Amino acid sequence: MGEILFRPWFFDRMRNATTDRWKRCWISSIFFKKAPFGASFFGENKVARFLKMVYYDLQPCEKIKLNIGDAMKEYVNTFIRYRFLLGELVKKGIKLKYRRSYLGIIWSLLEPLLTMIVLTIVFGTLFGNKDRTFPVYILTGRLLYTFYSSATKAALKSVRANSAMIKKVYVPKDLYPLSSVLFNYVIFLISLIVLAIVSIVLGVKPTVYLIQAPIALILILIMSYGVGMILATIGVFFRDMEYLWSVALMLVMYTCAIFYYPTKLLKSGWAWILKYNPLYCVIDIFRCSVFGEMMNIHYFEYALGFSIVMILIGLFCFKKKQDDFILYI
Repeated sequence: MGEILFRPWFFDRMRNATTDRWKRCWISSIFFKKAPFGASFFGENKVARFLKMVYYDLQPCEKIKLNIGDAMKEYVNTFIRYRFLLGELVKKGIKLKYRRSYLGIIWSLLEPLLTMIVLTIVFGTLFGNKDRTFPVYILTGRLLYTFYSSATKAALKSVRANSAMIKKVYVPKDLYPLSSVLFNYVIFLISLIVLAIVSIVLGVKPTVYLIQAPIALILILIMSYGVGMILATIGVFFRDMEYLWSVALMLVMYTCAIFYYPTKLLKSGWAWILKYNPLYCVIDIFRCSVFGEMMNIHYFEYALGFSIVMILIGLFCFKKKQDDFILYI
């Protein structure tokens, strides 16, 4: 058989922001070597694989170096470019959540209200809690926990749930976990109407400390997105993560002081269970804004640091593994 020339080199695979084509980079020293046509290549006797490599690597390109600033700029520009699609994915998530439901989006108001009533009866009346504002206390914790739980679960399943679209057209895969978190955030913001009404009815009046509420709302969004990106990456390769995370969320719920006062626990040797729980720190900040108290600065610093670390780890892991998603979905 005939002989052909090929150039052995190492190449870096990088995904273009708008196409699915691969860019190949040469190493400094390139040499020529003869090989028989049809010879074993990378352990396989397949001519097609060899020709495919030669075809894609005919045109060399310079190695692209990106620092953190350039990477974040590219990340933001990608979402600006695909903002319309992101909006459509958010609308789709809201519609699918309440499809075939008679009340539809009204459930975003009824569900927290009914949950508050049940928890108030169980942990208030039956356990002898006579505090008039106890339902507001429960609702402030339950709303934030419900959003965190729903957003992270949706983000975990987002890549596999959109596998059909991923296989057909190129869309930045980051949009899927983000849209899952955002549509749950929209529902969460709507449910805050219930909190406002219940607070007024039970005599919890707004104070100047209410300006702390946006801090908690932003923290819970960043935290949910960061954890959601990590879970979305793991969920593609490890399907059992969906069930393990459900169990973990149950543990988180009981360590967030949603339906009990944490006073005794904070004075005991088990105070670290709450203090090192970032979700409890965010809930405490939100409660302080509702009940007219100054937030704990240490809780704010810890929750902010945790949220930033989670979102950086989530983005790094997702970007590093996203090219392999197509092989597992």
